[in-house]
Amino acid sequence: MNAFTHKPAAAAPAPLVDPYGRAVSYVRVSVTDRCDFRCVYCMAEHMTFLPRKDLLTLEELDRMCSAFVARGAKKLRITGGEPLVRHDVMKLFRGLSRHLVSGRLEELTLTTNGSQLARFASALADCGVRRVNVSLDTLDPARFRALTRTGDHARVLAGVDAALKAGLKVKLNAVALKGVNEDEFVPLVRFAHARGMDMTFIEVMPLGELDGPARVDQYLAMSAVRDRLGEAFTLDEIDYRTGGPARYMRAGETGGRIGFITPMTHNFCESCNRVRVTCTGTLYMCLGQEDAADLRAPLRESADDQLLHAAIEEAIRRKPKGHDFIIDRATQTPAVSRHMSMTGG
Repeated sequence: MNAFTHKPAAAAPAPLVDPYGRAVSYVRVSVTDRCDFRCVYCMAEHMTFLPRKDLLTLEELDRMCSAFVARGAKKLRITGGEPLVRHDVMKLFRGLSRHLVSGRLEELTLTTNGSQLARFASALADCGVRRVNVSLDTLDPARFRALTRTGDHARVLAGVDAALKAGLKVKLNAVALKGVNEDEFVPLVRFAHARGMDMTFIEVMPLGELDGPARVDQYLAMSAVRDRLGEAFTLDEIDYRTGGPARYMRAGETGGRIGFITPMTHNFCESCNRVRVTCTGTLYMCLGQEDAADLRAPLRESADDQLLHAAIEEAIRRKPKGHDFIIDRATQTPAVSRHMSMTGG
């Protein structure tokens, strides 16, 4: 049963297709900019978070997500900040699960730092969530604390165990950080594959001003990650896809999958099927561009969804062909000023 009530658009609207013929079938939705970690590549140590009145309510988030489902979105990923620190967030998952039951939505999932998974894993499974992504950049507790500034490594591992016990498929995500976790790429793969989990590595992206290391000093090309892994594993390209930007290889020695997300060295824009919406209802048609559309105003201006659909349509007509990410010594200013935690990481 739907936990939320609102008046939908009068007629079933057409699927969303951008100017380059790409169907928008994957929507990443941030439910909060807050997080219980302060990861050095994601946000500043002393963040100023948004006033709560600026955030979409859970009811508004449900309306917005449902509008995208009505327009052909097959995958919803709930993000943050850390989504599971949002008060009563399971109400949103329970509401959105109706679209899984109807068959209009193929997947409802989330990206999490794992700190709250031990509390919520079973409830997420009950709502039809089948997969979760957990960010884990290191297996070393001291290094984990240094990277996250506030994180508890043991608590995250307990969350991963709870998710697996609840029957969720878990994919670990690690940001490849030059001079920081290069020695852990192989151990991370072995750790993940021994537990039946995929392991994905991600290049640093130039988002937001930081009070820590410069982006160029953090950046490590994914080719270097593959070279390091190739010393330990026989890597074979495979055709596996999850609907996101990762490209996968299989490690012959473990049989497990390794994903690579390469926004800098190969921008995967030609097949982009994604948009992102922040917790304030700002729709970004591209992670690497500043152009955005306000969905909060039409949500709050009308009880039905006609204005909302009109705003979404107009925004998708402006979806760009690709992003403008650059990392080099000559480009010290981030390509995008907002932190990853604000966009939905």
